[in-house]
Amino acid sequence: MADFQHSRRAWLGRLLAAGMLIGTLPHAVFARPARQLTDIANRTVAIDRPINRVLLGDGTLAYAFALLIPDTPFDSVVGWGENFKAADLDGYQAYLQRFPHMGNIPSFPATTIDSIGSELAISLAPDVVILNLSSRAAAESSGLMARLAQVNIPVVFVDFRTQMFANTVRSIEILGDLLGQQDRAAEFLQFRAEQINRVTDALVHIQNRPSVMIERAAGLYNDCCMTYGHGNFGELVAIAGGDNLGSHFVHGTFGTLHPEQVISAEPDIILITGANWSMYSQVGDWVNLGPGADPEKGQARLQKLMRRPAYRSLSAVQTKKVYAIWHPFYDNPYYFIALQRIAKWLHPELFASLDPEQTFIELHQRFLPVPYQPGYWLSLDGATA
Repeated sequence: MADFQHSRRAWLGRLLAAGMLIGTLPHAVFARPARQLTDIANRTVAIDRPINRVLLGDGTLAYAFALLIPDTPFDSVVGWGENFKAADLDGYQAYLQRFPHMGNIPSFPATTIDSIGSELAISLAPDVVILNLSSRAAAESSGLMARLAQVNIPVVFVDFRTQMFANTVRSIEILGDLLGQQDRAAEFLQFRAEQINRVTDALVHIQNRPSVMIERAAGLYNDCCMTYGHGNFGELVAIAGGDNLGSHFVHGTFGTLHPEQVISAEPDIILITGANWSMYSQVGDWVNLGPGADPEKGQARLQKLMRRPAYRSLSAVQTKKVYAIWHPFYDNPYYFIALQRIAKWLHPELFASLDPEQTFIELHQRFLPVPYQPGYWLSLDGATA
């Protein structure tokens, strides 16, 4: 089988190089009439076949597939970025236990879009390639999109990362359309809207916005302090009723603050992100969060991180207003769970009756094929609820 795939890939690569694959997949061979959709990059994409084989440019798109097709979420996936496994090993293993065949899906490094390569993409014979919006510039500059267009393989962009609140609804609708799961997509979006409103409705007249220092992937790298600007977790903090420190210094979605900036700002609350990153670093001080994560080990890591120069003198550390949350919330459609959890940390009295964990349990029961396991957040004071 491996020899066949290698030969097939080489054959396709030679045909591609010679320009012989152009036009070899005419619209007429497909029984289903061509249709068009507008993706999240505002591109009109022609879909002229049933979608039975999907290439995911980012492995974390698996989170969306799990909620839209819970019984057979990955049966149509012919390849994906390895970051589903590397960036969330505990989550990946939970799904692997439920769907052992997913371990055989070909993967590729997801650090850059170049790692996919047009030859590899074509050899997997996908009916569609789905990419994150943040990959668009790289997909265009690498020539990947041009090569796929030559052989009539459509590319569709979605986004759960760059503009989480603005683009999630349309992205889920796009995936629901592609996968023939429009009704399920609508049901999930209704649930999502209800859960977001539980936060935003209560914050309409909020006056006090505590300042929040968010450290992205704390402990995974030696340096402090990677953070977020106005987007992503920065957006989550703002909508949860906080004042994101990074927004005052970082003009893009991601950036880095000097420890002295953190010290002088004296934030009211510190929030760090973590996950099981043992495939990235065996020796880092990152906080392992995710399904089934050990809270005692996580809290010990969090305490160690707060002894670094940027934090150890801060009053937020002394009063234990320090929290850790699952990093993969930042690029999947479940981020409204993080919104509820952060809002409750920032405004505990206002959200005394809000139970983010119960919301997450309900999400699993209604939409996901794996059972809920606690371990997605913790506090320096030892509280996990």
